[in-house]
Amino acid sequence: MANGSYNPYENAQAQFDRVANILGLDDATKSLLRQPMKEYHFTIPVKMDDGSTKVFNGYRIQHNDARGPAKGGIRFHPQETVDTIRALSMWMTWKCAVVDIPLGGGKGGIICDPRNLTENEQERLCRGWVRKLAKDVGPFSDVPAPDVMTNGKHMLWMLDEFEQIHGGRYPGFITGKPVGMGGSLGRTEATGYGLIYTVREALKNLGMKIENTSASIQGFGNVAQYAAKLYTELGGTVVAVSCWDNTDKKAYTFAKKSGLDIAALFSMTDSFGSIDKDKARDMGIEILPEGAWLEQEVDILMPSALENQITLENVDKISKQVLLIAEGANGPINTDADEKLRKNGMFVIPDFLANAGGVTCSYFEQVQSNMNYYWEKEEVLHKLDYQMTTSFKAVKETADKNKLYMRDAAYVISINRVAQAVKMRGWV
Repeated sequence: MANGSYNPYENAQAQFDRVANILGLDDATKSLLRQPMKEYHFTIPVKMDDGSTKVFNGYRIQHNDARGPAKGGIRFHPQETVDTIRALSMWMTWKCAVVDIPLGGGKGGIICDPRNLTENEQERLCRGWVRKLAKDVGPFSDVPAPDVMTNGKHMLWMLDEFEQIHGGRYPGFITGKPVGMGGSLGRTEATGYGLIYTVREALKNLGMKIENTSASIQGFGNVAQYAAKLYTELGGTVVAVSCWDNTDKKAYTFAKKSGLDIAALFSMTDSFGSIDKDKARDMGIEILPEGAWLEQEVDILMPSALENQITLENVDKISKQVLLIAEGANGPINTDADEKLRKNGMFVIPDFLANAGGVTCSYFEQVQSNMNYYWEKEEVLHKLDYQMTTSFKAVKETADKNKLYMRDAAYVISINRVAQAVKMRGWV
């Protein structure tokens, strides 16, 4: 969601423009790739439980499908903006390309707060979103998935509506479904685990053992939870997490210098990633202001919540001990702050590589659903580890060979792959 004057779409375009110039792309290709190919804006009237009708604004944006069907989540958020969705659809194109899976980029959203909607109201909203788009999405054209404040239950309602409209079974239409209803084992852990697979490889490059490192994480939703879980299982120490408190309507940082018990935090976290403050205090955890996660004396920062969290206003608060930033969220570092980190020599694992585990496993789910044959969890996570590790090494090799910042190297790989696809199709 855009904050103040920050515009995530302009940020995404600025990142693209930098690398388009490095690659020497022609004007037509640049014009095609720096904006979405299709946008759907619509209203969804929903009958509320009290008998009233409320109208919600919904969106689906397809950035590019030259390499395969559009792929991307659907987020529910009261501060959602169309420019955020445009940016995310664009980042999804690069994300699919950097891990070399045959999908393009898309994103969807509804301006709403599901925390203030009953389950029946949420179901009607999900079904209404699908009815507006049923002719323009599908297993071989555009495949949605969960995102901020959506989950497997929402996906299953959407799948059911799509199948009722089209009169058949199309489990490959949507991913992030519950296991047993077409969902893939390992999908829940995929984004967080994928993030840590890249962190593990980055630490090897830095000559550091993961068990000798500490980390601070922003967010404690799905991505952050499973990143924290695997990171600590590999020997790392999480000293702080920051998350939103739904009661107070603001975020706090939960910190413990000796290390947080991640399993215990899981047990006191609600479905929206809010940690119970009273239970945390009982465990000797300090409750600090929202921004304190950024100032911790740790080796690794993992911004894994929303975009535009590290800015020119707070980038200098990062401890000099920090050697690595792994972007679990989409666009958590704005352009100006990123420029400063670049000049300071910070090792940044860019978002569309670091958090690509989710879309990679979504691709695995799509493949399994389309062929109606499902893999064991160990096989899924093994394939995920291989895909993320191979992709990280390719980006690092490109960065070293061409003396590029990691973000630019990742963009060089992805944009070049998509540009080649549009040229081979004869679009430009």
